Amino acid sequence: MLQATPTPDRLAKPTLPPVATQADIGAQVYWLDCLPCHGDRGQGLTAEFRETYPEGEQYCWESGCHGKRPYDNGFTIPEYIPPVIGAGALQKFADAAQLRSYIFAAMPFWKPGSLPEEKTWQLTAFLLRENGLWDAGGELNASNASLILVGPPQATPTPEPVSPADSPAAFSYAPILVGLAAFFFVIFLLQFLRRK
Repeated sequence: MLQATPTPDRLAKPTLPPVATQADIGAQVYWLDCLPCHGDRGQGLTAEFRETYPEGEQYCWESGCHGKRPYDNGFTIPEYIPPVIGAGALQKFADAAQLRSYIFAAMPFWKPGSLPEEKTWQLTAFLLRENGLWDAGGELNASNASLILVGPPQATPTPEPVSPADSPAAFSYAPILVGLAAFFFVIFLLQFLRRK
């Protein structure tokens, strides 16, 4: 009699090997802080991934927690959350240093900047390894992150020559004066309407 192969729990915490690398530890950081929004395989918040959620929580942005009017401790979740692993992922970052800086400043979405620096390096190492951008053989840090390319090379724009019309001496105060005039007109109008 054949026994069915057990289905792996897609939401289970990843186990660490006996000698864990920075990227291995980053897999656990991803599981804890990124997986709920970016998916168990880094695919983003897809309909297929949402089906792994409990039945009443599959449409996060419709609930009181993450909808247009979240509960006191809730937050509104975007309907589209990009993939971070796979073809085309992370293309807006030129190198690992930019990716790590973004994670450090802006993630996780619900509490930006809350990840300790060491965890952001671990998470970056994990994402690079999963995307085949780094072998994770050494430690990723500030001294080597800018050497690891992630997205397409960013073209450095060549500065345009400054024309006399663009020089600071040619600065026009007209837009500022128009703005101030509009501001004072609105103030005057509000005072006038208040008296009526």
